[in-house]
Amino acid sequence: MSLPLIMGCVWVIAATITAMLPMKQQMVPGMTLLVLAPVLLLWIGLAHGWLWVAVGLFAFLSMFRRPLMYFARRGLGLAVELPPDLRK
Repeated sequence: MSLPLIMGCVWVIAATITAMLPMKQQMVPGMTLLVLAPVLLLWIGLAHGWLWVAVGLFAFLSMFRRPLMYFARRGLGLAVELPPDLRK
């Protein structure tokens, strides 16, 4: 197994552990994982080809669908609503 795929597995485990944290404690590790994902996908793509990037992108979009929708709506200037746990 190659290093990019091992790092991809570590990323998935880190994302799973982050998902088990309370909502307020997910922000920093979740944003870190969100920023690292494109770099990791590019690395996997360079080492193994576009098919594995497609598989990784599907997993990434599945796991981060809500934060990505939030940032997309906010970027388009549409109304956004925070989860009840994050409201002050």
